[in-house]
Amino acid sequence: MKQRKIPMRSCVVTREKYPKSELLRIVRTPELEVKIDETGKMNGKGAYIKKDIMVLEKAKKTKALNRALEIEIPDNIYDEIRSKIG
Repeated sequence: MKQRKIPMRSCVVTREKYPKSELLRIVRTPELEVKIDETGKMNGKGAYIKKDIMVLEKAKKTKALNRALEIEIPDNIYDEIRSKIG
């Protein structure tokens, strides 16, 4: 039986590669809204972040998600991400 390939993605904060299931996808939609993509199929520019509170704090401090998505990330999105992670 052939083994299935596990999709790997890079965290925008740590720059490490992880299986897609260990990361959370944040999307800038074509309407310039920022949303959390739980399906991994939402239209728009996506950025992956590791499901870890420390990584989220570093992302907020260094504005890594802002740079990756080329848009200002509102605080309520960070709060929403925190609730999904923890």
